[in-house]
Amino acid sequence: MIPLQAQLPDGGWTYVVSIVTVSLYVSLTAVGLSTLFSLPVALGIGFTDFRGKRLVTAVVNTGMGFPSVVVGLVVLILLSNSGPLGSLDLAFTPRAMILSQFILATPVLLSVSLSAVEGVDQSVRDAAYAMGGTRVDVGLAVIKEARFGIVTAILAGFGRAISEVGSILIVGGNIVYSDGQSYTRTLTTAITVEARQGRYEVGLVLGVILLALVLAVNGLGSWLRNQGRGERSV
Repeated sequence: MIPLQAQLPDGGWTYVVSIVTVSLYVSLTAVGLSTLFSLPVALGIGFTDFRGKRLVTAVVNTGMGFPSVVVGLVVLILLSNSGPLGSLDLAFTPRAMILSQFILATPVLLSVSLSAVEGVDQSVRDAAYAMGGTRVDVGLAVIKEARFGIVTAILAGFGRAISEVGSILIVGGNIVYSDGQSYTRTLTTAITVEARQGRYEVGLVLGVILLALVLAVNGLGSWLRNQGRGERSV
């Protein structure tokens, strides 16, 4: 049996570390931007009664099932040389991958955050208004009350992003430098490449790392939910 070290591409374990680094950088950045976008939108929808609210909520929930390859194709068309954003020169870069993951993670994060915000009792808002609070103060009070649900939303968005393969393969190009350093190759796209090239042990190592990250996120989410139940029962 060929030793694992001998199966690793140029760069050895540095290759693996660079892949993990790129994966975490792209996913964390996309989820961070998605959080900054989704929370105000969730508060706006949750606080406002307007015609078509059910339709907007349905569209958000439907977005959770966006086919990733379609998202990747649309983003690539927009960023290609002939596309409307071609002058930005973002195609086949980590920034293009961040944009793609942002689009995929946002419906998940927004839907779960909206459910958490709408689940906050009306009395919390009334109490904040009664104390002379502004809309911003009321929003902060609701976020505090719904914080465990919002954190769960963020973790769910991260899980969606870190496990993504189709769209980032299209928009990122799965690029690795000649010295084995990853530029746009992530854990998921690397597993695909290693399996195709018959380096199954390398693929399994990368799979174990990815699984460990996902399990850690799920474990953190479960712990936070338990903390939330504990605080409410006091």
